[in-house]
Amino acid sequence: MATTARPVGPFPRPRTTVARAPGSPQVHGRADRLDGWRDLLREHFVALDVNAEPDDPFDGAVRSSLVGHLAVATVDSTGQECVRTPGLARHDPDDYLQVGLIARGEAVVRQDGREALLGPGAYTIYETGRPFAWRFRGDWRMLVFTWPRDLVGIGRDTSRAVTARALGGDRLGAIVGRTLADVVAAPPELSPVAGARLATELADLLGTVAGEALHDDRLAGPRGVADLRARVEAYVAEHLEDPELGPETIARALFVSTRQLHRAFAEASTTVGRLVRRRRLEHGQRELADPRLADLSVTDIALRCGFGDLATFSRAFKGTFHEPPSTFRVRHRA
Repeated sequence: MATTARPVGPFPRPRTTVARAPGSPQVHGRADRLDGWRDLLREHFVALDVNAEPDDPFDGAVRSSLVGHLAVATVDSTGQECVRTPGLARHDPDDYLQVGLIARGEAVVRQDGREALLGPGAYTIYETGRPFAWRFRGDWRMLVFTWPRDLVGIGRDTSRAVTARALGGDRLGAIVGRTLADVVAAPPELSPVAGARLATELADLLGTVAGEALHDDRLAGPRGVADLRARVEAYVAEHLEDPELGPETIARALFVSTRQLHRAFAEASTTVGRLVRRRRLEHGQRELADPRLADLSVTDIALRCGFGDLATFSRAFKGTFHEPPSTFRVRHRA
C-alpha cells in the first residue's frame, strides 16, 4: 500500500540567485529515506505528491548544474510515483518547460490526456503549469532539463500538443537526445552570454523535434488535418491584433510548413488568408457593437483588429457585411 509524502519530486528548478563557478555542481546529495529525499530536493523541485511502497528500500540522489538559464540534472532513485496535482500546479507561481530523458530503467509519464511509456534513450516534454504524473518502475535514472517557460520559443499550443509523447525514436530525435545527454554528462564552462545562447539553442532543437513529431502525427489522416485547422483557428483568435499575422507567421509558430498549412485549408475550400481576414472582421463587428467601446473611433477598432488603416478595414467590412462599419455602428446602437 502506497504512502504519501509531503510535496517533492526529482525535477530541479533553475536558481539564478545561486552563486557558482560555470559548470560546477549546484546540487549534489543522496538520501536513503523518503523524508530525507524530500528534504534534499524540496528547495529545487516543483511541488509534487510522491508515493512509494513503505516496505521497499528507498534510495535517491541528484546532481544538477546550470547552463545559462537551463538547469540540467541527473536523478537516480527507486520505484515511486510523482504527481503534480491541479492544486499544486495552480498555487505554484513558477512555470517551467521540462524534458525528462530516461537513462536507465523505465517510466510512464502522463499529461494533457496522454500517456507514454519511456525506456532508455527516450524522452518527453512536460510543463509544470499543468498537472502531470510520472511512475517509475524499479531503479531508474533520468536526465532532467528545465527551462523557465517564458524563455522558450516553443508555442504553447505546440507544447501542449506534444507533451507526454515518446520522443527520440527517429534519427533527428536521437541526435537531439544524445546532444542533451552530453550536456548533462559534461556541462560546458561558458560565459553567461554563451551559456544563455546554448540554453536557447537547445530549446530550439527541442522545438524542431516537437514540430516533426506533430507533423508525423497530425497530418497522417483526416483527423490530423482537422486538428491542425483547429490549432490555426485558436492561434488566429489569440493574435488578431498582430499586423504581421499570416500564413508564414502561423506556420512558424505551429512548427509546420506553409505548404502543409495551405493544404489543410484547401480541403475546407478556403485559405489561411481568408480565415484571418474573416476573423478580424468578425472581431471588428463585435467591437463596433460593444457599448463599452463607444469612446473608440472606427480607426481605433480597425487597428485593434490588425488592419493597417481605416480605408482597408472599411472596404473589407463593406464587402463582407454589405454596409460601412460606421453605418453598422449607428444602426446597432439604434
